[in-house]
Amino acid sequence: MLKGILLFSLVTWLLALPRPGHAQQPNYAYVGLEPDIVTNYAGDNSKKLGYVRVTIEMMVADPSKIMDLEHHMPLLRATAIEVFGAQPEDKIRSLTGREYIRRQLLQKFKAIMKQETGESVIQNIIFTKYLRQGG
Repeated sequence: MLKGILLFSLVTWLLALPRPGHAQQPNYAYVGLEPDIVTNYAGDNSKKLGYVRVTIEMMVADPSKIMDLEHHMPLLRATAIEVFGAQPEDKIRSLTGREYIRRQLLQKFKAIMKQETGESVIQNIIFTKYLRQGG
């Protein structure tokens, strides 16, 4: 009976070991850029301003890097506000424009984290809320 338990434990332990050629799955975590990004953008008519409110979630593959991310949050926020504020109304309104903005922000966020920490840290970003008005 004891041999059976030991054998079962050994087999279970061996199966739990990572196999050569099989990488461990990353343990993704999500960090929100809080509070929401709220900023103005110039509409088609230069006398009218519109505004956009966006909730941004950042995906990191290594949860131990969350403290680094939170430390640089003011710089990331300022960058997001700058990027949204510089966009023309057609990019703010269209789905393809939103995707363009998301990719642009992702590149800038990665570059900031690489410069500040030596690692990209951020794998992806997601807009979980996207509201716009006016313009």
